[in-house]
Amino acid sequence: MTHARLLLLATLLVILSACSKPKADLVVFNAKIYSVDSAFTIVEAMAVKDGKVLALGNSEEIKKQYPAAEMLDANGKAIYPGFIDAHAHFFGYAESLNTANLFETKSWDEILARLKTFAAEHPNGWLTGRGWDQNDWPQKQFPTKEKLDELFPNRPVLLTRIDGHAAIANQKALDAAGITKAVELTGGEIMVDNGKITGVLIDNAVDLVASKIPSLTKEEMKALLLQAQANCFEVGLTTIDDCGLNYDAVEGLEKLQANGDIKMRFYVMLSDNQKNYDYLFKRGAIKTDRLNVSSFKVYADGALGSRGACLLHPYTDMPQKTGFLLSNLNHFEEVAKKIYEHNFQMCTHAIGDSANRAILKIYNKILEPNNDRRWRIEHAQVVAPQDFDLFGKAKVVPSVQPTHATSDMYWAQDRLGKDRIKGAYAYKQLLKQNGWIPLGTDFPVEQINPMLTFYAATARKDAANYPEGGFQMENALTPQETLRGMTIWAAKANFEEKQKGSLEVGKVADFVIMENDLLTANQQQILKNKVIKTYLNGEKVYDKAAPRKN
Repeated sequence: MTHARLLLLATLLVILSACSKPKADLVVFNAKIYSVDSAFTIVEAMAVKDGKVLALGNSEEIKKQYPAAEMLDANGKAIYPGFIDAHAHFFGYAESLNTANLFETKSWDEILARLKTFAAEHPNGWLTGRGWDQNDWPQKQFPTKEKLDELFPNRPVLLTRIDGHAAIANQKALDAAGITKAVELTGGEIMVDNGKITGVLIDNAVDLVASKIPSLTKEEMKALLLQAQANCFEVGLTTIDDCGLNYDAVEGLEKLQANGDIKMRFYVMLSDNQKNYDYLFKRGAIKTDRLNVSSFKVYADGALGSRGACLLHPYTDMPQKTGFLLSNLNHFEEVAKKIYEHNFQMCTHAIGDSANRAILKIYNKILEPNNDRRWRIEHAQVVAPQDFDLFGKAKVVPSVQPTHATSDMYWAQDRLGKDRIKGAYAYKQLLKQNGWIPLGTDFPVEQINPMLTFYAATARKDAANYPEGGFQMENALTPQETLRGMTIWAAKANFEEKQKGSLEVGKVADFVIMENDLLTANQQQILKNKVIKTYLNGEKVYDKAAPRKN
């Protein structure tokens, strides 16, 4: 063979070799990538193709083997799977962006001052707000409506408590709902004082007034949802479990996703309502790349802060109250049977130890011991010592929100007493039941930032670094457990662990680049930690360096 032919053959081999290399859309290198797989593997580089992870390895090998249109030098920063909020209210959060912000108010007078400012900026229609918590006020008592009546005699007002399980309405709003006196109400209460309605509504009573508020237009709601999505991408959230929507909201979400307006992934639980059962049983589970609707959200009781949580024994600070179930036990069992027969997931809000026991017993009655139905208890906030094993016996998933512990710790013992508090916010005990536990925030009840979840779960402190030694540290989670709870375990709670939750070949390329490494950072670095970039399906959806679009 002549020299010229040898040279030609060698050239052809080089060309063929180059052509045979699998191309990538994106290569990220010089990083510390936490795959959060079963071995908790850490690698330097990742190649992404068609929205999925193509390869993982060291920087030089990945760059050499996978030529890409975009090469991203991570400058040694830590990368994690996109964060999954296992319990939130995305639509509720979006709507809250259009209401008066009453979070972190320290008195009723401060609320009134904020409300007057908000009313001047929004002069028409109902006046709504959310976020007040009487436990943060000096007297820790529910407000009454007199000042609202005085300030807004001709405009209906409804101000929702931080947990969404209580609200205060003025007389104009009560009139709009036809509430002229206290009435007996299953799972709710219209509060009175000396025979007069105070304006405070608990649980199901809130709906009597809230149902009279005019709905937002489609365009108004779309704008709020887009703003909410941008806020979530900014803190690294790529999947959100929206817990308790009606089917028409899901249909609207489908259209927004089909048009490319909403890119966020959602796991949606439809609310316990006959029209929602009829809809999903007929249509069947909805499963697309970004939308999963295959579960129902049921509501056992109210919240501890408004004393609507159903307890086995009276509240320590109000012995005449034990809270209440929002429906009778027959309803919960009938719903459970119906959901089981149609092969959907049941997710039940349960706060108090009585509510948790009631639902756990129903679950254990219906579910087989080694089932993989992954029925969930949302919150699992107060559990009697003898009831913890009811989670493990029926493989019931405790879905918890660590920032609830650090928000409630200032007053929770007043409600529960020093003995009962030991079974509250017991995340380590709950983790031991099945060996995994999904974590969320319950936003807008809490803030949307997953860093607060990580800090509360590991340090058991609030953002003010209180208490010094941590709150009930025997139930703190390790950093690795917490990261799993915000990623792969949250995906597992949604039956999506084969598609997302870890950075492995073939899974979706949802990932977050952070300023500080969560696994090595100190507590203050975690609190101040910021997202540098967020990628969803291999597409950059947030960049700290880019100007924010309004």
